[in-house]
Amino acid sequence: MMLETRPARVRVLLALSLSERAEVLDILHSERFVDRAPEAIVAVLLEEKKYLCSARTMYRLLPEHDELRERRHVRRPPQYHPEFMATAPRQTWSWDVTFLRGPTKGAEYPLYVIIDIYSRRIISWLLAQVDSAELAK
Repeated sequence: MMLETRPARVRVLLALSLSERAEVLDILHSERFVDRAPEAIVAVLLEEKKYLCSARTMYRLLPEHDELRERRHVRRPPQYHPEFMATAPRQTWSWDVTFLRGPTKGAEYPLYVIIDIYSRRIISWLLAQVDSAELAK
């Protein structure tokens, strides 16, 4: 049985030339389109009667330049990982407010709960008729 061998990459005749690829990348990097998706860019260019390539081709070009991600300079939020450590009961407590449905439509009752983080037991709870900051304290 003989295996057919082909070159690793065969250039397709319809593929974009290097100059066309550079032009598409310039469009993608322009201030006008830097925060738009390729589909939106193609739509705007078509309204201007200009067609460079399909949105799928743009999506193929972006990973080649490690750009298939947010291309704007966006401030990233700081990494915050809260950690509550309890090695015995009664060291760290947490609280929560849950609204329970009442007997009529639209009626809700706040249920305030204090939980021991170590044992996961409910320390205290309060079912009220209205939600208020004083009751939460």
